[in-house]
Amino acid sequence: MDELILVYTTWENAKQAKEAGRKLLKTRTCACVNVLPQLYPLFWWPPKQNIIDESKEVVMIIKTLKSKFEDLEKEIYKIHPYEVPCIIAIPTYKVNKAYFDWIKVEIEMGEEK
Repeated sequence: MDELILVYTTWENAKQAKEAGRKLLKTRTCACVNVLPQLYPLFWWPPKQNIIDESKEVVMIIKTLKSKFEDLEKEIYKIHPYEVPCIIAIPTYKVNKAYFDWIKVEIEMGEEK
């Protein structure tokens, strides 16, 4: 049986994330996208340079099925502006049946085409 997963990724700003979210939804690799307000990440960049960088980003949480993760990941790579985007699949412990059924129906509508 398939499982609901959450996919965590970050984008430069809300406008970019919302545009990306719409594109991802149209591929039917996911059923819902949440864009969360601004955060301030600190990270090592560029690689192996021993420099701590910081920026402003927004978080996108994508709701999809485990079986769709690889397809979704490919779609994110096609549209993401970062050289190394953060794409993390998070398993869910439990989800109510009605919500899971809705997610599944929305994603499977893309398979009917």
